[in-house]
Amino acid sequence: MTNQVTVTDGFFSNYMELVRREVIPYQWKALNDEIPGAEKSGCIHNFKVTAGEETGEFYGMVFQDSDLAKWLEAAAYSLANHPDKELEAQVDSVIDLMGRAQREDGYLDTYFILKEPQNRWRCIRDCHELYCAGHFIEAAVAYYRATGKDKLLNILRKYVDLIASVFGKGEGQLPAYPGHEEIELALCKLYDVIGDEKYLNLAKYFIDERGQEPKYFIKELDTRGDTFHWDGNDHYGLPYFQSHAPVREQQDATGHAVRDMYLCTGMADVATRTNDKTLKEACWRLAKSVYDKQMYVTGAIGSTHHGEAFTFDYDLPNDTVYGETCASIGLIFFMKRMLEMEHNALYADVMERALYNTVLAGMALDGKSFFYVNPLEVFPEADKKDPLKAHVKTVRQKWFACACCPPNVARLLSDIGEYIYQAEGDTVTVNLFIGSKLSGKDFTLLQESGVPYDGKASFTVNCESEKKLTLRIRKPFWASEVQCDTDYAEDKGYLVIEKTFRDGECVSFDFAMPVRRVYANPAVREDVDKVAVMRGPLVYCLEEKDNGKNLHLVHLPEDATFTERCGNGILFGIKTLQTTGYIKENRQCSLYSFEKKTEMTPCTLHFIPYFAWANRGENEMTVWVRE
Repeated sequence: MTNQVTVTDGFFSNYMELVRREVIPYQWKALNDEIPGAEKSGCIHNFKVTAGEETGEFYGMVFQDSDLAKWLEAAAYSLANHPDKELEAQVDSVIDLMGRAQREDGYLDTYFILKEPQNRWRCIRDCHELYCAGHFIEAAVAYYRATGKDKLLNILRKYVDLIASVFGKGEGQLPAYPGHEEIELALCKLYDVIGDEKYLNLAKYFIDERGQEPKYFIKELDTRGDTFHWDGNDHYGLPYFQSHAPVREQQDATGHAVRDMYLCTGMADVATRTNDKTLKEACWRLAKSVYDKQMYVTGAIGSTHHGEAFTFDYDLPNDTVYGETCASIGLIFFMKRMLEMEHNALYADVMERALYNTVLAGMALDGKSFFYVNPLEVFPEADKKDPLKAHVKTVRQKWFACACCPPNVARLLSDIGEYIYQAEGDTVTVNLFIGSKLSGKDFTLLQESGVPYDGKASFTVNCESEKKLTLRIRKPFWASEVQCDTDYAEDKGYLVIEKTFRDGECVSFDFAMPVRRVYANPAVREDVDKVAVMRGPLVYCLEEKDNGKNLHLVHLPEDATFTERCGNGILFGIKTLQTTGYIKENRQCSLYSFEKKTEMTPCTLHFIPYFAWANRGENEMTVWVRE
């Protein structure tokens, strides 16, 4: 799909250009440890040592290789959209290095080659061998599709052949499955490109075997002394790894949020390709568990730093939230697969919410610093002094020792065209309002969109002769009303137009985009009597920079009206909102008092898009405001 869609949208073209011009080169320097003051990566160093071209030891996390894999994938998507001989040569040199590092039997994991060669495949639960392999498979498929070059693809096919010989139910094989899911979805991509059933069968095996009795992870722990790789004690348990029950029996999203979303994505991939009804039912059930009861208004998921995990229904604290950037990216992956399984606009609504808010907030506007954790409320002093909030950063970081999020953002934004449409024969489903051109077999569809700041969208069909098409245009959840210049039907949240188009014929929509107040289910204890502000797909927030300190004392009147303004400085071109509110001034000197000594003072409130917060230095921030 990537090569069929050309993104022309001003908003996302800027992001894609930022990734191409700034982020990919910046992250290449980070992988080579060339960013002053940033966390060391050691990633390229590890491969050079493995290839015998440098001396030294392995550096970094057990999954350090995956940072390079995601960079390669982002570079591949960028090359598909914007050919660049210098970048392509850089990628080819890395592929050559990987080829020199690969072992004779196909094995390719620098941690185990350099640090624990005797423990290869002995710590499947904790040590990410299959996770890293999955990310490299995705990179290989992306680069093959972008350039037609198959060297990386062949390196990974050799590795997958080894993996297929190691894992399974046959004699001498390990009846195991990944501790960190990822390879399942990657194998489905490899199957789509190569067409070899063994790749799909291996993905299906990993899905089907997960959580079966006897529990493999318990058996594995017995063989290595019942320890947890990271800190010497196993304190997470099977639900953390989504291995407490077979996937078809799991009722709720649980455990490590990124792992769960990658698992669900792989489940949906396998279910769609095999038409597995029970697996589809599990996907529907788990998707509903996330968006109905465990998702923040920003599309963030994973409410606790302990295990980067889901906790329980409606547990959505704003100040101690984890909300890992990668988890929302995983949610987008899952929702895209759900759309392939069922054309229900609800999944696209969730995908859009996560994209415009948490994912974009994960990277600074200049592309040179990143959030791993995405809070909805920040009080800098508490985040620095309260150990329970130590994971929350008040400014974005140049890099991370565990740097999974920055290259994940880069690869998603570079491939954003993949998420806009679903084209099946003469039916085109529009899931995201992003200006672009979809090239079909005998027609092109041109989309012009003002989203996220304007609700107007138009779709022009170009064809040599008349063309009968069915256009399914998502009715966005944020639109208060819809105007269209032609008749349409409605189906599962889509506006359906079926007609014969003449060359150059256009269909236009105007989705009303007022400022809307959002109220949480009262079971979300932290948000009772509070309100969030949205306009279009964007969640807005208050920052100290515009509104002063003590944002917890701010009140938004029920009848407040908003005016739209253009941001200044680094926020130039970003639409902000202004209204009148109150701040509850506390005139009480003692810690407790029998008298109420407060006064409500009028003030002007300035809201900015959540994705733009923390681009002007350290300050307080809140999404939910007292009403």
